[in-house]
Amino acid sequence: MSTTLTTWSLEQTSPSDLRPATPPEGDDITIARAEVPSAEFSRFLYTAVGGDIHWNDRLSLSYKEWQELVERPGAEIWVAYERGTPAGYVELDPQADGVVEIVYFGLIPAFRGRRIGGHLLTEGVRRAWDLAERWPDREPTRRVWLHTCSLDGPHAMANYERRGFRLFDTKVEEVEETSTPGPWPGAHS
Repeated sequence: MSTTLTTWSLEQTSPSDLRPATPPEGDDITIARAEVPSAEFSRFLYTAVGGDIHWNDRLSLSYKEWQELVERPGAEIWVAYERGTPAGYVELDPQADGVVEIVYFGLIPAFRGRRIGGHLLTEGVRRAWDLAERWPDREPTRRVWLHTCSLDGPHAMANYERRGFRLFDTKVEEVEETSTPGPWPGAHS
């Protein structure tokens, strides 16, 4: 069975485009870079965040392929924690000519709807803009972009727009429906 999938691509072309979110109340949320490349931790975040919203493009990757992704120079994963528990993440993908893609961003379902997403996205965008400060062989970031689709959470597009992202492309296609794998096979009914 097929379904219509709309994919929107959005961008910022200057650090001044970022409109920061107000951090959530209290000091229970911290955001830290996962500085040790770990295929296991990356896969955990990917499945925990994307399992209920049809993220499946990386599920068939081997351990070696996954490790190669997280070990690329300039690739970074920034994780939001609530009192030590991972709540969500941002994965930055360095590309040519000073371009950085926010390739994955989201929250584990139990942490959605609590004002963490805007704060995490704000910090992820800041880290995309200052990526070259941590990777001296990279040229300064001149563009940050991402894509979202009609399968993502209902507040995803609004969050991106509130943070200052502008739409630059829309693609509509018919795709085969896939099952929602959950964080591990059989976790979601």
